[in-house]
Amino acid sequence: MAQPRPARARPWRWLAAALAGLAAIAMLQDHFLYFPERASVDDMVSPGLRAWPGPDDFRGLVAEPRGPVRATAMVFHGNAGHAGHRDYYASALAPLGVRVILAEYPGYGPRPGTLGERSFVADAEQSIVLARRQFDGPLLLIGESLGAGVVAAAAARQRDSIDGVLLITPWDKLAHLASHHYPWLPAGWVLRDRYDSVANLAGFGRPVMVAVAERDTIVPARFGKALYASLGEPRRLAVIDGAGHNDWTGHVDLAWWQQATAFLLAPPPTTNK
Repeated sequence: MAQPRPARARPWRWLAAALAGLAAIAMLQDHFLYFPERASVDDMVSPGLRAWPGPDDFRGLVAEPRGPVRATAMVFHGNAGHAGHRDYYASALAPLGVRVILAEYPGYGPRPGTLGERSFVADAEQSIVLARRQFDGPLLLIGESLGAGVVAAAAARQRDSIDGVLLITPWDKLAHLASHHYPWLPAGWVLRDRYDSVANLAGFGRPVMVAVAERDTIVPARFGKALYASLGEPRRLAVIDGAGHNDWTGHVDLAWWQQATAFLLAPPPTTNK
């Protein structure tokens, strides 16, 4: 007579099912993290914004100041839409004499490519190298939300090309933010993309300004403050009073941008010997 299988063998089936479920969640990460909007180059170009470096090799949009150029700022946007939706950076910075490049990610707008941290960071490095080769003067990086994670990684790898970094509504580590929104999910196990800005900016040594929105419910301010606390000098924390994740632009004015650029472009302190 056949002997029944021991009951203790059954938990392995549950474990296998759980692991398969986690693997499926990991494969679906891109659907939770990236929300690209496709558009043609012609759709994205608008008055004051031209294709950069050109329509045949599109990497973003560029706006030139009317007067002398003090610096170039390359902006990396959040996880939704495309670079053409971020013309408010040009409106804020071009009057201050800052050339603005609205960088576009692979797989967004008209650009081909793969979604994900490795693809985005490698592409950002290429854009930084191109901007440094094409334009003289200081080069600043601005990253908003997801873009802050991209900027932190790319700036660390291109440190000698960067003069300052502005991170707006950033997190410290993506795993921390994922655990906040999905406490039941073992984020450290299933996330393929890490965006660990604390590790990436360790020892960076360039001016970093961290701007958090006081009422942010998507990336709560405490995650940006944790990133700020991990940074070395020179650093600055700006809390945008009354602002949420998506409406912060309505809570800052020209003076705010003037103070931000003044900090990022300040010459390094001299060392007395």
